[in-house]
Amino acid sequence: MRGFRFRLDPVLEQRRRIEEQQQLAVAEVERERLALEERIRAYARAIAQEQDDLRRQLTLGGDLRAARLQANASLDLTNKANRAVLELAGVHKRLDAARIRLLEAMTRRKAMEVLRDRAEQAYREEQKRRAAAELDELVVMRHGRAGTADLESKP
Repeated sequence: MRGFRFRLDPVLEQRRRIEEQQQLAVAEVERERLALEERIRAYARAIAQEQDDLRRQLTLGGDLRAARLQANASLDLTNKANRAVLELAGVHKRLDAARIRLLEAMTRRKAMEVLRDRAEQAYREEQKRRAAAELDELVVMRHGRAGTADLESKP
């Protein structure tokens, strides 16, 4: 007797592959997010360092031209950090969209798995029913033979 075979296995496999692709997409956007956050932290450290250097230079009565260059460098870093923050906002939107697509793919795969589990359960129940019917048939046949043998042995 053949074992259980789910007719929609190819569809289930396709849904698993789609889910894996969505997981990879989420991971890629997540890597991008982490890289941007690290870049923003680096900008923040550099800005703080530039401001400390500027403060030191101004308190020591240093060259105003060098102080102006220092301030411009700090302003440039601030502008880069602001652009990175805006870019990060876009990455967060893409990450949210990727997570939603992943959730949808997972839901579709799980729905197919539920169908497969129900079909397998129905198959197992049908197998049990058939086995019970065959056993009943054998008992009836044995009882019929025993009754026929009793009739033949009586004069």
